[in-house]
Amino acid sequence: MTNMFRMIPTWGRWLLGVAGFLLVLGMFAMVFSFAPDRGQRSEKIGLVLPYGTDDPGWGRSHYQGMKSACDSFGVELIVREDVPTEGCAAAIQSLIDDGAGMVFLCGNTYPVAAQEVIAQNPKIAFATMAVGADAPNVTVCFARMHQGRYLAGALAAMQTKSGVIGYVASMPRIPVVREINAFTLGARRMTPDVRVVVAWTGAWADPEKEARTTRRLVQETGADIVTYHQDDQTVPETCEEIGVKYIGFNAWLPKCEHYLGTVICRWDIYYRNIIQHYLKGELNAIKNRWISVDHGAIWLADVPESIGLDNGFAIADMRRELESRRHPIFRGPIHDAEGVLRVDDGEVIRDDTLIYRMNWFVEGVEFLGE
Repeated sequence: MTNMFRMIPTWGRWLLGVAGFLLVLGMFAMVFSFAPDRGQRSEKIGLVLPYGTDDPGWGRSHYQGMKSACDSFGVELIVREDVPTEGCAAAIQSLIDDGAGMVFLCGNTYPVAAQEVIAQNPKIAFATMAVGADAPNVTVCFARMHQGRYLAGALAAMQTKSGVIGYVASMPRIPVVREINAFTLGARRMTPDVRVVVAWTGAWADPEKEARTTRRLVQETGADIVTYHQDDQTVPETCEEIGVKYIGFNAWLPKCEHYLGTVICRWDIYYRNIIQHYLKGELNAIKNRWISVDHGAIWLADVPESIGLDNGFAIADMRRELESRRHPIFRGPIHDAEGVLRVDDGEVIRDDTLIYRMNWFVEGVEFLGE
């Protein structure tokens, strides 16, 4: 090898040396150009909220979760709060004008309203938890809240004496239907003949109607446990007033006398997962993402010791099943509320069906009339 090198003319050896030096220099440049520098990050992330950041329900929980996630990655959070559907597009454009490279739409009606501004900004990464905007730069990030509901249904069935559980719900949108069904399947796994009576309020937040509906469920159906799918906390407040047990939703609640626990999404974990994909440049690589119990994000929290050790162990076992995916919630046989077989024995409902086509209710769901 040495003799071969000596056979190369002097000018050739000089060129080889320069080429080698440039190669090494280029390798160092590549390494250092890709090395993360947390102190020099310039990424900005935008959040559009339908409520204020201090709202005790939806607004506060999402703001605090996103803020915690952004802080953990050293990126700046820009927020537009109290944004109505018709103001969504303008709010998004203002975030982009302020330098946001990613925008999260935290309202159920935002994706449809924002379709035009999303299409006009193809280099901006968008994420949301609601369907409606079908574009390459949009990813729908679902939290498997139905896993928490499944556990909550089991807990409610363990605690009911009347065999009737009340469910105050906003409106029959697919995510709401999915969670009602999961709750009912969890309840009927524990007590096969338990009834889940749903009462619609027609709004995400209507405190007066929620209070009235909660009282009606108790008085007219005999429900002795109530849960809800609303953006505020009127239902638990009403349950405390009338002395009925309840299971909370999407908020850490005071540990009052009739409180049985709450279905929680750790929004900080949820948003960290999303931001991590964004920072790696792969947020929009797939159309739908799921963040679930095995990510540590979904919990049935604050369950009191008064439910007893056996019941506590049973719920813990059900959670471990969900974490390991040994027992999918929507595995057949499943009949609908009219008794029709919807899912064959051993068949599992696919995620795309849960997202777009779960517009029917499982056996055990009933409805409170007007």
